[in-house]
Amino acid sequence: MTVLDDIIVGVREDLESRRAQVPLAEIKRLAAEAPAARDAYAALGGNDSPRAALKVIAEVKRKSPSKGELASIADPAELGAAYERGGAAVISVLTEQRRFNGSLADFDAVRAVVDLPLLRKDFNVEEYQIFEARAHGADLVLLIVAALDDTDLKALLALTHELGMNALVETHTAEEIDRAVAVGARIIGVNVRNLKTLDVDRSLFAELAGRIPAGAVVVAESGVRSVADVRDYASQGANAVLVGEALVTMGDPEATVAEFGAAGSEAVAARR
Repeated sequence: MTVLDDIIVGVREDLESRRAQVPLAEIKRLAAEAPAARDAYAALGGNDSPRAALKVIAEVKRKSPSKGELASIADPAELGAAYERGGAAVISVLTEQRRFNGSLADFDAVRAVVDLPLLRKDFNVEEYQIFEARAHGADLVLLIVAALDDTDLKALLALTHELGMNALVETHTAEEIDRAVAVGARIIGVNVRNLKTLDVDRSLFAELAGRIPAGAVVVAESGVRSVADVRDYASQGANAVLVGEALVTMGDPEATVAEFGAAGSEAVAARR
């Protein structure tokens, strides 16, 4: 069993517990009553042509399977507010419990204080989770191509759009990018971390990003440790970077978001 397979087993078990407390019919009602979703595609520059700035997706991340504990994050709301002050375009909040020590409570805390689009970062494999995300005020959800067959990927993406949200469709290989494009993904992430082994290979980004068609927002995921990494991704075609570990461990998340955004935007301008 791969790391991804093992994570999804736990995700499904935890989902059953939540579904027992809040049935699908109720979560659908709550999703329908939630305020309209913010436009994450536009926030990430999807309507801009050519895109003149690199956008930062700043992540509230306590723990990871590869590094273990990263930060205790006593106040996720304050961290989210710092990201907003630093100029983040979107804030990502991990809600997976077992491997990332995340929760919907963290998501709710951030949602209560920021006005930016929020990504509910989890291993979404069933429609319940998409309705649940919308019920909690999510504007963007994660769909991992490696975790879904084509039928489920298409159905969950369609449901996401029906609910007014966008999806970050995460890929790791050329074949997965082709599958994402085929179902109409508009925000495509290239994750250079192999979710089966957790190894990181930053060189994959340049190779894979070129397969993504114009019009889609290209997001670089994993491996961002410094300004130099941000510049590299921006110069290789990234429209946005998703950063978690560096922001929660470097001591000044507001300043780091601003620094990453400025450095990436300079690199975007240089490649035009």
